[in-house]
Amino acid sequence: MPKADTLSISPLGDRVVVKPSSKNDEKTSTFGIIIPDTADKERPAKGTVVAVGPGKTEDGKLVAMGVKVGQTVLFSKYGYDEVKVDEQEYYILSESSILAVITK
Repeated sequence: MPKADTLSISPLGDRVVVKPSSKNDEKTSTFGIIIPDTADKERPAKGTVVAVGPGKTEDGKLVAMGVKVGQTVLFSKYGYDEVKVDEQEYYILSESSILAVITK
């Protein structure tokens, strides 16, 4: 995983850059159960945060971001923009599109 300072994308506002999990990671549950493609369409997407913007401004005050670089997150499949940097695919999404942080 690239560090935020080596990534050539700096998100603005409340945007987050996420490196999506590989498709193979999402096909099998942690218990080894294979998940069919039909169920995969309804699940949120998963990835690792690689860069975070400064936060959102409300009433002239900066509201800090709730996610950090390195965290694994679940996010809405329909709330992101795809970009490619150095042949690596990333998603840029608003912090509000993040549904949960996965902790181990």
